[in-house]
Amino acid sequence: MIKIGIILGSTRPGRKGEQVAQWVHGAAARRTDAEFEVIDLLDHPLPHLDESAPAVSPGRHQHEHTTAWADVIATFDGFVMVTPEYNHSIPAVLKNAIDYLHAEWNNKAVGFVSYGGVGGARAVEQLRLICGALQMADVAPQVTLSLRTEFENFATFKPGDHSATALDTLLDQVVAWSTALAPLRATSPVTVA
Repeated sequence: MIKIGIILGSTRPGRKGEQVAQWVHGAAARRTDAEFEVIDLLDHPLPHLDESAPAVSPGRHQHEHTTAWADVIATFDGFVMVTPEYNHSIPAVLKNAIDYLHAEWNNKAVGFVSYGGVGGARAVEQLRLICGALQMADVAPQVTLSLRTEFENFATFKPGDHSATALDTLLDQVVAWSTALAPLRATSPVTVA
């Protein structure tokens, strides 16, 4: 069965992303076409990129934290990235986690759920470029959550029905593309240590 990771892309104290990631997981868990798991970057502390070899050199991980991170990401067929927008871009911790690896991301689908002042749309623009460079297939539907309309008092996540509908469409596409890309992953498998 297809396995999709829901990456919680913020580690900031007081982050709203945990509420959003749990909402995504709750909706995804009702599905029968894939397995879904939350990947919280707080559970994978990675120092600022400290590998001497470029990530495009597979299997040359110098540090145990890199190998552990690679083992986690390699087990998934696709991803939903949950990200806030910081200064018109993505959080540094998310970019760092992405940059640690290369082959483990290849030939996998990715969808985006973002939040912020303008729904995090500018963060997703950046992520689409980054994921494209990693040979990931980003799906067109996305979920953008405004801090003004989807968070009560800018703190408590209260998604509207339109957001739930958009999430279902996004999950449909991530599962479909992850399934369609399976033959490509099979021709260049990533070995999990």
